[in-house]
Amino acid sequence: MQIHADPITVNCRKVLAGLDFLGIPFELVHVDYFTGAHKVEPYLSINPNASVPSLVDGDLVLWESNAILQYAADKAGMERAYPKDLKKRADINRWMLWESSSWFPACYLYLVENCVKPLLGGQPDADVLAAHDAHFHKLASILDNRLADRPWVTGNTPTIADIALAAPMHLHGWQKLPLAQHKNLSRWLTQNVESLPSWQKTWVGEGFTTKKQSAVLAEA
Repeated sequence: MQIHADPITVNCRKVLAGLDFLGIPFELVHVDYFTGAHKVEPYLSINPNASVPSLVDGDLVLWESNAILQYAADKAGMERAYPKDLKKRADINRWMLWESSSWFPACYLYLVENCVKPLLGGQPDADVLAAHDAHFHKLASILDNRLADRPWVTGNTPTIADIALAAPMHLHGWQKLPLAQHKNLSRWLTQNVESLPSWQKTWVGEGFTTKKQSAVLAEA
């Protein structure tokens, strides 16, 4: 199983952390996002959307990060992380679909404004952030309420839904995500998800570094 990805991006980090969480071995084929390697051949023959990540497993070529996690979990028989029980699976699928359609774009705007723009020499647009604020809090409240009576999104143990939902927040400090009023969401992210070995192993920090030592030196 090959994963064509750049570990710094939201959806690539999701898949790499998710596969490690599932205990599934894979070969990482690096696709450099910042040099645009995902927009040219040979990668375009794998994913015509010019987006990362993609999975290649024999004759199967699969894109969409959540579909990759679902396929990998089923192939490995990891029912603890992706149960076959119809209702439990529907719940997980619901949150993963919500992540890709609603939660990811809600969080991504903060990544663009507060991380990418300054890195490229620009400045965050305060008006854009202010206009987006109410929408973000509406969605964050949905997730916060869900986590009010449970440690993980779908119950007492983590599943691939937790990995998917956490991924758009993986740079939450640098993104300046306004999480203070969402106590359950903050607890789940900082105490539960960020304690997972797979999450720590796939760490990404400010400046899109994947080396903790590099981040320390940059701040010195």
